[in-house]
Amino acid sequence: MHWGVGPALHLGRKMAASGVEPQILVQYLVLRKDLSQAPFSWPAGAVVAQACHAATAALHLHRDHPYTAAYLRELGRMRKVVLEAADETTLKELAETLQQNNIDHMLWLEQPENIATCIALRPYPKEEVNQYLKRFRLFK
Repeated sequence: MHWGVGPALHLGRKMAASGVEPQILVQYLVLRKDLSQAPFSWPAGAVVAQACHAATAALHLHRDHPYTAAYLRELGRMRKVVLEAADETTLKELAETLQQNNIDHMLWLEQPENIATCIALRPYPKEEVNQYLKRFRLFK
């Protein structure tokens, strides 16, 4: 299957030829660590599915944003960073901070229980969102 060469690739090549680095876009996810531990003890697959749901929803909701479009044009170069939040309260506090600062994101709520499980941001240059995420470490 041939995907073609999108405008973002042409722009990236022009920027590289001019000595300017193209922006690297990253989709950040913040996933609840406590879901994999007692008393929840969700299987790894169920926890991973929450991140997948949130990432897909964020990409869909923000599909018309130029950064999302550029991110999706280069499927082989997508970058995701999965961070961990201690619990639901921490996740909801982050969602509130992101909302107050107009950072596009999706807070995934598992249904029918209505449990907040993961936040996914739309693709951003890391410099634009680092300040909101620097207290979270990589998910282990």
